[in-house]
Amino acid sequence: MTTISHRKLCRGGGGLTSLLIAAAAVLLVAFAGVRLVGLTPYAVLSGSMEPEYPVGSLVYVKAVDPLDVEVGDAITFSLPSGTLVTHQVYQIDAESRAFRTQGIANIASDGSISPDAAPVPYENLVGKPVACIPYLGYINKFLTSPLGLVIAGTAIAVFIIASIAAGKLAALDSGQAASHRGGGGKHSRCA
Repeated sequence: MTTISHRKLCRGGGGLTSLLIAAAAVLLVAFAGVRLVGLTPYAVLSGSMEPEYPVGSLVYVKAVDPLDVEVGDAITFSLPSGTLVTHQVYQIDAESRAFRTQGIANIASDGSISPDAAPVPYENLVGKPVACIPYLGYINKFLTSPLGLVIAGTAIAVFIIASIAAGKLAALDSGQAASHRGGGGKHSRCA
């Protein structure tokens, strides 16, 4: 009876293990692997660009030359504080080498889109968003927080310990099965 439950546990754990490994691989590619093709992921934290980039989305930004940006493009740029923002370009001042931007959801009292207060110098341009995945930004933001790092680290440690324990249970089951058959297993009982 015990042997059957150990086997079921190992089989069920194997499926769960495969699922967890697949999920971890997908997240690893989504958060880090995309850098290999020149994309940088950023979590969307405000609703200033909804519905194009909903809060909690993950946007993938590709570095571009400032001269390749056109009016109407969304760009990601750095504020003097270091905060990154993704807004739409509504004017380009080539002489002063700056963009005028706006959040498409930032509506003024007269119903028009409210532009950002300060121009964005060309050197603050990070790039242009090329893709957006809803909700993935929440996961990214959580996993990069101190609490998220602790939970992820603990989950990895538990996963490793559980995998080792499951392997030892499987080996124990194999040894017991061989001894019951009278085989020459490591744990066989000889009279």
